[in-house]
Formats: sequence, structure tokens, C-alpha cells
Amino acid sequence: MKILLGPETDNLTELYAPLGTPWLRANMVTTADGGASGSSGTSGSINNAADKVVFDHLRATTDVIVVGAGTARIEGYRPADRPIVVVSRSDEVPERLRGGPEGSVLVRPLDDPADFKQWLVDRGWSRILCEGGPSLLGDLLAAGVVDELCTTTVPRLVGGDAPRIVGGPALDVPLRLHTLLESDGTLLARWLVG
Repeated sequence: MKILLGPETDNLTELYAPLGTPWLRANMVTTADGGASGSSGTSGSINNAADKVVFDHLRATTDVIVVGAGTARIEGYRPADRPIVVVSRSDEVPERLRGGPEGSVLVRPLDDPADFKQWLVDRGWSRILCEGGPSLLGDLLAAGVVDELCTTTVPRLVGGDAPRIVGGPALDVPLRLHTLLESDGTLLARWLVG
């Protein structure tokens, strides 16, 4: 399916509706040559307006945002209008996430990804959005708890040693294309996992 993104984005609610419950969706951005970050070392240096439209929509329609502590620090995460769960081995809240309203930021280790997903669901969060980073996404994919991967491929090349959207040990996870959107050369894909 190819749909052009324009000023009318009302159809995103239908196009990105979860296919079940609970539903764990990951959202990542990459360049055409597979880089998950640009010259600043952040994904923010490669995203664009089309990516921002879908990013904002996914955040607005989720119950909770999950992010690795390293990604939260590097990307400068701040409290959002949805609870944020920071996955951290050290139990430390990244500096810019400190001081948010009580309960808006939680820290949790990822000892067992299946238990972690259930812990989120037990808190009443059935629509889960993981925003990376690559290591966290790799762990969740390896554990088989990701239902969907949303990717934005921006029409840029970065070369060098930029990380990819999935880090960690090698894995082989089959994907099925559900939706493909295009806007000025940017490709926004919705992949079902498994």
C-alpha cells in the first residue's frame, strides 16, 4: 500500500491502529544506508517532517513510552504527556527526565523481556511504544515480545560507523509489510513481526 502523507493525516488513526491487545510497537528512524543516527550521534539529526508526523501520532495513541536509558540520555528525553518507562541496569533516571510529575517517569531493568511486557500490561498499559535504542530493540525482538516495527527511512546517506536500528547479538526475525507510506522520498513502513 502506498499513500502520500500530506496536510491531511486523519487516516493515520486507521493506518496505525493496533491489531490486537496488548500491542508492543517499536518505532525507529534510519537513513537509506542504514544509519540510525546522523553527525550529532542522535536520531534527531536524521529525522524530518514526515517522520515527526508519524512519531507524534504514535506517541498520542499509546499508553506508555518505553526507552533505553542510554537513548533517553543521548536524545535528551524530557517528561511527556504519556508515562515513560526507562529501561536501565543502574536504576538511574536520566537527568532531563528528573523532576517530572510523580509517576510520569519510571525506571525498570530488563531482566526478562517477557516479564517486562507483562509488567507494563499489569499496570494498565496495553498499547506500548518502544522508541529504542538499538540494544533494547534487539533484546525485545530476540525475546519475541515485539508485535510491530514502524520504520522511517529518510532519503539521506551518512556513511561512517553509524549504529543500525537493532543492536546486540545477531538475530533473524521475519517481518511482514503491513503499510508503506511515502512523503517526498521518505518511506514510512509498518512491519508486523513474526
